[in-house]
This record gives sequence, structure tokens and C-alpha cells, in this order.
Amino acid sequence: MDLSWMAWTKPTAIFFISILCFLITMIIWEIRKPGGAPRKGIFGFETTRGDRLFISLLGSAFIHILWIAVTSVTLWGAFCVALIYALCVFMFV
Repeated sequence: MDLSWMAWTKPTAIFFISILCFLITMIIWEIRKPGGAPRKGIFGFETTRGDRLFISLLGSAFIHILWIAVTSVTLWGAFCVALIYALCVFMFV
């Protein structure tokens, strides 16, 4: 399989491995405690753990894109903001 078209840098590999680890963790969590722990958050509609993970990943992508567009500062700042955002999503949404 020729993957030379993809820029497989170390950060790219870490990104995809992290998402894979998130998904494996969610599978194990769902097997141990099925049902996804649905709850109503600040938006007033019911979300499960999987929904909150998806919202966190999507929001984190937008945070990083905006960070790159607006500033030339290293992406570690965007990473910290994205972690805080993800924690808030899992706590309040």
C-alpha cells in the first residue's frame, strides 16, 4: 500500500493514534457500563458519552484551525484550550 501521498509526520501520526485511543477507550467504557450515560446538559437535549466525544473532537478541530488562522504562536496553546473545552463539554453538555 503506497501512502506516500499523505504527509505522515510525527504530529500527524500522534493525532491519528490519539483518536484511535479515544475510540478504543470509549468502546471499553461502553462494554463495562453500557448505555452511554445519557443526560441533559446546558443545551437542553440528551447526549451520550459518544455524542460528547464527537462534540469535543469537532470543537477541538475548529479551535486548532482558528488558532492557525489567527495567530502564529505554537499549537500547544490551542491544544491546552482544546483540552479545557473537552473537559467542559464532558462536564456540562
